[in-house]
Amino acid sequence: MEYKLQKPVHGTIGTTKYQCVIEWRNGQFIADEPEIQGGKDTGPDPFTLLLSSLASCTLVTLRMYIDRKGWDIPEFKVKTNLWQSKDGDSTITFIDRDITLPAGIEPEKKNRLLEIAANCPISKLLEGNIKVRSYIFHEEDVDKKIKYTNGDITVVWKPELCKHSGRCVTQLPKVFNLKTKPWVTMSGADTEAIKAQVERCPTGALSWIKNEDTPSE
Repeated sequence: MEYKLQKPVHGTIGTTKYQCVIEWRNGQFIADEPEIQGGKDTGPDPFTLLLSSLASCTLVTLRMYIDRKGWDIPEFKVKTNLWQSKDGDSTITFIDRDITLPAGIEPEKKNRLLEIAANCPISKLLEGNIKVRSYIFHEEDVDKKIKYTNGDITVVWKPELCKHSGRCVTQLPKVFNLKTKPWVTMSGADTEAIKAQVERCPTGALSWIKNEDTPSE
């Protein structure tokens, strides 16, 4: 198993209703609820974020295809929205995606672009088999640390954050082996290989410290 994002999306909320700080790999932005829901509408709400993901993925996927084909389509637009209906105890969600192309595009190209849009990664994700897994972490759990060193660096392991150790085991088995005690053998690879693997940890369970230096994740 390998995560899509090397660095996970982080969300934080304080006492300001219902303003969230969302941190991604290159910055942060505000998510909020509209005023009718008790928020201040200072940023996109969760439904808007979901729909913007589909819209942007569609735009990027179509642009890649158009450029590869060499078609003269300098600009096009995508609108997304959703609505829900009840079917007994089940809720059915319909997401509509409207693609606006410049005038004069041949019908064959329109049909092909519609097929490409339906196969953009987010479309396939939304129409696939999605399972949301949730874990609860406590500050005292996160504070628990176990350290392993090879004299050059020290690997810090936070066991309560570790949910995907199989990734380390398969990618660097001479260092990470769940069948041995301790499960981290620092002599199993050189320092650079260990650092590179630790930095791919998706949960923050592993980090490394250069001896007599500061932590680096």
